[in-house]
Formats: sequence, structure tokens, C-alpha cells
Amino acid sequence: MTFQLFLTDDASRDLEELYDYIASHDAPGKADYVLDQIEKAFSSLSENPERGAYPKELLAIGLREYREIFFKPYRIIYRVMAENVYVMVIADGRRDMQTLLQRRLLQA
Repeated sequence: MTFQLFLTDDASRDLEELYDYIASHDAPGKADYVLDQIEKAFSSLSENPERGAYPKELLAIGLREYREIFFKPYRIIYRVMAENVYVMVIADGRRDMQTLLQRRLLQA
């Protein structure tokens, strides 16, 4: 069964900002490459959404509603509901993820 994949507004903004940052600080070709790889990750999620691990920051507080996959160093955090996959966060894993996840997922 194929799941439908949706990006939240926050995740769409994450992707846009990531692309713009790489394009301006590295090279447009590199930004295109990263975007392509993240889109491939999205495709794999629609085929097999349960494959992701639970984010350690959320697991530590007992939350098992969200999963994550990686295109290092980027973390793609998502939630599976019914036959849909909702991408919630796309972030550089070197950031303060605890604060980002609390602000983005727990206070929403």
C-alpha cells in the first residue's frame, strides 16, 4: 500500500530555507542535489513509513507518535496517521533538536 505524503507548512518552510541557505553559501548544484535526495527520502516514506526510528529526544519523554529518517546531516521527522505521512520537521541534526522539537511538536 502506498501512503500519501504531506508536508506541513513548517516542513515546507524548512525545505525552502535549507535550499536557499545551501544555494547561497555553497552552490546551487549542491542545493539541487540535497533537494533531490530529500525528495527520494519522501518517496521511500510513502512506500514504507514504519521504517523510521523514533527520535531519541522524543523517546526520552515517552513519545512514540513521531519517527525520523536521515539524509545526513538532515533529519526528517514525520508522523503516520491512517494512510498518510505528515512531514513535520526537516532540520540539520547538528542543531539543538530538543528545543526545536519541543517548540515545533509539543507546543503545537
